[in-house]
Order: sequence, then structure tokens, then C-alpha cells
Amino acid sequence: MDLIQIASPQRTPRPRLPEWVRSGTTHYRALHDLKIEFRERNLHTVCESARCPNIHECFSRKVATFMILGNVCSRRCGFCAVPQGTPEALDPDEPWLVAEMAHRMGLRHVVVTSVNRDELPDGGSDHFAQTVRAVQKLLPEARVEVLTPDFLGDTDAVTRVLDAGPDVFNHNMETVSRLYRRVRPQAIYERSLQVLAFAKRCRPQVMTKSGLMVGLGETEAEVRRLLDDLRAADTDVVTIGQYLQPARRRLPVEEFVRPEVFETYREYGESIGFRAVFSGPLVRSSYMAEQVAESAVATA
Repeated sequence: MDLIQIASPQRTPRPRLPEWVRSGTTHYRALHDLKIEFRERNLHTVCESARCPNIHECFSRKVATFMILGNVCSRRCGFCAVPQGTPEALDPDEPWLVAEMAHRMGLRHVVVTSVNRDELPDGGSDHFAQTVRAVQKLLPEARVEVLTPDFLGDTDAVTRVLDAGPDVFNHNMETVSRLYRRVRPQAIYERSLQVLAFAKRCRPQVMTKSGLMVGLGETEAEVRRLLDDLRAADTDVVTIGQYLQPARRRLPVEEFVRPEVFETYREYGESIGFRAVFSGPLVRSSYMAEQVAESAVATA
């Protein structure tokens, strides 16, 4: 009997990364050591969970972005590598564990972000506030930056976080309006803008910040329109980076944007009044957050 050979399905190879989006730093010892310390405290970082390309560099500098509310997100965004599904119960010790780890690392600028927890009545905002206060108690001289979800547009939740007294309130737009249904299907472009505008109205002294990715199929005109919308929402700081596909089941890269285009976005953002624009292929929302905040303060 002749054997019939069945060809296995061919996987579409990922496009080769151009030189300008390759991270050249590898610090395996530092990466391993810091990971162990986080594991011992059952803490998570967006650096690891979202597969950030800058993790070696940041961990070697003893810098990390804490990710609270667990390690499972209630949303299913097309770009994100963070595990998606049914979230776990909140860890009541997490706020203090974050503060203790930040203190151990000697951080002067502590960035706290989270997964989405849409199933919680307050979206996890009280847990955010507890974490901010715990960090402030152990590190009273440190600047605290929060990178929050949209809390489904609940302004009480936003106020709860702001009442804890963070120095920087960050909420990422991620992409242009036209691509929201594909990139952020459970988010709403206008709602995210409203969250940022409300935060600035509620606490004018707090620096507001947002970030976006390029390379998902947007046009340069659409990026400029998004920057205009952020300025109309009185956002102070914006970060712009290249989207890199974190896993095969996530959205593919449509374009590797050249460095000179990032430079034009920086120039445009500064021309319309942002206090700081951090734009480049490997830029991420929390990357070099301390330096970005200091730059914004200097131009105030």
C-alpha cells in the first residue's frame, strides 16, 4: 500500500528585524537575579509578562515596572503578550510587597501598572491606591507613576487612584482611532481620551502621560491626529515606539517604522505643546520613565 504523505501546514515566518529595532544588550545574570527576587515575593513585572525588548537593559540597571492585580488580564487585546483569561483573586499583601521590593531596589521613580480587571466593581482602583500609598510610605522621596487601565470610564475609580497622590498619571492610547476594533477591541478611543482629560481636570498638578505604538498599519496623518487629540485632552507627555509582535498569535507587524519618522513625530509633538516627547523604535511607555519625567518637569 502506498503511503500518502500529508504536508504539515507552513507557518508564515516572522519578518526579520531591521537593525534599528534590535536590542543589543544582554545581561543574563542580572535578569536571572532580579527575576528570582520577584518570584520570591509573587510579584509580576510588565517587563517580563509583556515580553519587553528592553528587559535586559532595565533589569541590569535594577529598574522594573511593577504589574499589579495579578498576571492574567480580563481583556483580549491583539497586541499584548500578557496572559489573557479569568483573573485570579487579588493578593491583599501585594501593595506592601511592591513597596518593599521598590525599597530594596532603591528606586527613585516607581512605575506601577496593571492588567485590566473589568470584573471587579472598582476595576482594581482601590488596590492601585493602596499600592501608591505603600510605596510613598517606604520611599517618601521617590516619584510614583501609575499606568492605569481605562476603568471602563469610571471617573470615581480614576479619582480613587488620583487621591492616593501619584506624581504621574499615565493611560496609554496604544494606537490610532481607526485600528481600535482590531488592536483594542474592548476599549474605546474616545473613552481613553476622556480618562486622560478627566485626570488633568481633577488634579491639574499631576503630570499626565500616554503612549502609542506604530507599525500596526496606521498612517502618519493618523498619528498626528492622535497627538492632536492628546494635546486637546491636556496630556503633558507622550511616548511613541515600534510595535513588535510578542507571540505568533498576536497581531503581525505591518511596518517597521524608520528612525527618521520617529524623529518627525517627536518634532511635531513638541511643536504642538507636549512637555516631553519620547519617540524611537525601542521606546516603551515606561522605558526610561524617570528621565522622561525629569525632562517634562524641566520644561514646565
